[in-house]
Amino acid sequence: MDLSPQELRRLLARAADMKNGAAPGELLRDQTAALVFEKSSTRTRVSFETGVTQLGGNPVFLAPADSHLARGEPLEDTARVLSRMARLIIMRTGAHARVEKMAEFASVPVINALSDFNHPCQQLADLQTYAQHRGDIAGRRVAWIGDGNNVCHSWMNAARQLGFRLAVATPPGYAPNAELARECAEQVACGNDPAAAAEGADLVVTDSWFSMGQEEEKAAREAAFAGFCVDRAMMARASGDALFMHCLPAYRGFEVSAEVIDGPQSVVWDQAENRLHAQKALMEFLLA
Repeated sequence: MDLSPQELRRLLARAADMKNGAAPGELLRDQTAALVFEKSSTRTRVSFETGVTQLGGNPVFLAPADSHLARGEPLEDTARVLSRMARLIIMRTGAHARVEKMAEFASVPVINALSDFNHPCQQLADLQTYAQHRGDIAGRRVAWIGDGNNVCHSWMNAARQLGFRLAVATPPGYAPNAELARECAEQVACGNDPAAAAEGADLVVTDSWFSMGQEEEKAAREAAFAGFCVDRAMMARASGDALFMHCLPAYRGFEVSAEVIDGPQSVVWDQAENRLHAQKALMEFLLA
C-alpha cells in the first residue's frame, strides 16, 4: 500500500521485462544490502541475495545469532548503524511493529521481506505470475482458501490496488484481520465456505496451514482446516482455465493435493522464480 496503483503496475512491468532478458541497472554497484532475517527462509533469502548481486551489490546476511539484536540491542540502534553502512535494509521478522520501527529509524529504504501481518514481496511475484499467464488481473475473480494469514492480507491489499474481486474462505476463528477486512470490503468478501469461494474463480490461492511458529498448533489446525484442501474437486468449481498458486513451502495432502500442485493448472514454480525478478524491480524502484 506504500505504492500507488500506477507505480505498482510499472514495477510489475519492469519485473516482467527483466524476466524476459532486460538487464537490471547496477544501482548497487560497490554497495551493500543488509538482510536482517529473524525468521528462516529459502526463496526469500536466495532471491534477495541473488537480486542484490545482479544489481551489482554485496548482500550481507544477518541471522538472529549473527547480530546483537539477539542479545537485546535496541532495534532503533541497529537501524541507525546499518543505515551508515548499507544502501538497503531487507528485513524478515515476526511482529510487524519491528519492521515498522526499523523503517522509522533507518535513513535508507527498508523492505518488508515478511512479517506476521503481510508479505508484500511475495505478492509482487504472485501478481507478476498471473500477468505472465493471463494478462491483467483487473476485473478477475480470485479465491483465497485457507488461513487468513499474512499472505492473505497482502492479497486483500492487492485487490483494492488493482481492482479484482477476492473471495476469502477460512475456517471459523482463522479469519483475516477484521480492520483490514473492513478497509477492503469493496473488493474482498470473507466467509467460511471454500467451495463457494472457488466457484468461477480465475485463480485459486492457498498457503500452508502450519506457518512458522505454529508447530504446536498442528493438530488443532489440521482438524479446523478439514475440508479446505485444494484438490481436484475444488479446482473443478473454478473456471476452466483457472490457475493455482501457493507461495511454498507446500505440504501435499494438507492444504493442497499432489495432483493439483503438480498438475497443469499450477504455476507455483513461476511464482518462486518471479520472487527474484519482482524484488529486483522493487530494489531498482527504491534506489533509482
